[in-house]
Amino acid sequence: MSTLTNSVLAISEARESKVRKLSEVSHHKTMDHATVLPWDQEVDRSLYPKDPDHLWINGTRFCEGLSEAQKLELAWLETGRDISMFIWLEQTIPPLYMGYVTQFHDRISQDLQEYLMIFSKEEIVHTLTFKRFMGKAGLQLWNPPVGLYELLTETLPKMEPAVGVLFTLLIEWVAEMGAMHTSQGPGIEPMTRTMFREHHHDEARHIAFGRWISESFFETASPESIAQVKAMSRRIIPALIDMFTYNPEIARHTSFEFPIAVDDKAKIEEVWRSAHNARLNDARFAEIYAWVDKLGLRQ
Repeated sequence: MSTLTNSVLAISEARESKVRKLSEVSHHKTMDHATVLPWDQEVDRSLYPKDPDHLWINGTRFCEGLSEAQKLELAWLETGRDISMFIWLEQTIPPLYMGYVTQFHDRISQDLQEYLMIFSKEEIVHTLTFKRFMGKAGLQLWNPPVGLYELLTETLPKMEPAVGVLFTLLIEWVAEMGAMHTSQGPGIEPMTRTMFREHHHDEARHIAFGRWISESFFETASPESIAQVKAMSRRIIPALIDMFTYNPEIARHTSFEFPIAVDDKAKIEEVWRSAHNARLNDARFAEIYAWVDKLGLRQ
């Protein structure tokens, strides 16, 4: 384990060695904003940016009767929400993680401090790239995710760093698996597919780091701290999954009358609990569910 006195990110030497390898990879190969996408080309809005079978209301009565043009519009709006979720998340991580480096400079090992800085740098590049893509694609930025944005900007900065790493991991992991599951098919709009694929190269390292830090926390923290974090997780994870599955804000963005009003709680609940979305979530979040269940974070 780390030999620092009162370390706030206790981690085994074996795991810290893996973090050093993550840093080395990041130094040699990370997203470059200028070259990651062919910025001189246009985004083809006539193609789907996601699997049309993964539309939020697909498999429900609310999707019946929609035209192909309306489904394509929904697909682009939903992709705009996915990108917005990344932007709001990835804008909050640098101040959170650099705050840890600044506040706990004598209680976090140099290797972990280095990766926290790399992580922060990569998130800034991702945010710039996502914003530029949205401009090219003519997509609007959605509102910050209710509850999660406050968690990231107000609650987590007051908690110990390992807890902040855990909850940023959970949010980022859900967003990442959701985006990759739907955007990598052969018929997907090429620039959209490339953007999410290239983003995933960095995010896979971020997810690995988050898992190692979180697993170390549950191996070393006090029973009281573990109980508190598990209680938080059991509240936040279901809300996070629902939020990703369907965001009622879409009713404010469509050019046609959307079949579910933004405040129709019964219909929103129906979409969240649909058999289609349950199957979709089981498929795209299988790895996440297995990990959180092993740690007892959602029962």
